[in-house]
Amino acid sequence: MSETLTKIVINCETGEQQVLPLTAEEIAQREADAAESAVAEAERIAAAEATAAAKASAAVAVTLAQVVDSLVVQESQ
Repeated sequence: MSETLTKIVINCETGEQQVLPLTAEEIAQREADAAESAVAEAERIAAAEATAAAKASAAVAVTLAQVVDSLVVQESQ
């Protein structure tokens, strides 16, 4: 048994409320919006992961440069 998706329509002049089923077009738009939101969230997560990876890589590069500098100083002494 599938659920019926509904909307609430309120007449602002009378205050009357109606619960109506969504039309096929509204359901299609809802599904398209959900898919678009999922893609945007996946892109946001991927960007955050790429940023974190770049920061980690930069930290390793800085540490490696510090070690190399330390070795160069030790050799010159």
